[in-house]
Amino acid sequence: MIEIVNTDDGVRFNVKVIPRSSRNQIVGDEAGILKIKLNAPPVEGEANKALISFLADVLRIAKSNVLILKGENSRRKVIEVRGINEQYFREKIKC
Repeated sequence: MIEIVNTDDGVRFNVKVIPRSSRNQIVGDEAGILKIKLNAPPVEGEANKALISFLADVLRIAKSNVLILKGENSRRKVIEVRGINEQYFREKIKC
C-alpha cells in the first residue's frame, strides 16, 4: 500500500519515475512508493513536467496543485498534492 502523509493542505507521497516508457501509466506500488512510467525523457525537466501533468490529469486537479518537494534530479521524488485528501487520492490512483 502506498504510504501517504496527510498535510494541512493535502497529501504527500513518494514516487519512483521510469522515464522513456511507451506510455504514461501508473504501474502500482513498490514498497510503499507509487511507481509511474512516463514517455518523457529525463532531460531538462521534461520528465518532471510530464509527471506533474499526468498526476494532475489522473487526480482531476490543476497542475499548480502538484508540487515536487524533493528529487527534481532523481527518479525518486517526494510529491505534495494540495486540495485533496487521502481517500480521494486512493480512489483516483486505484492502488
